[in-house]
Amino acid sequence: MTDTISITLNGERHELARPTTARDLVSGLVDKDITVDGTPVDGSRLGIALAVDGEVIRRGKWSEFTLAEGHNVDIVTAVQGG
Repeated sequence: MTDTISITLNGERHELARPTTARDLVSGLVDKDITVDGTPVDGSRLGIALAVDGEVIRRGKWSEFTLAEGHNVDIVTAVQGG
């Protein structure tokens, strides 16, 4: 049994340590500690939405959602402007 899993993140393959939650993934990508409810510890805003296999995972569920081999993860960042 391997200690890593392979996922597709925004169209690119990534290897992750097992287990990795959605919160762990986002925290690593934005380089911020994130609370159990999905908000940054520093009080900033993320402006991020995350979907796994086409289903949006609510921010409050990121800590409970463990990524698995073959998951297709899309992370979208809100951009302000017009």
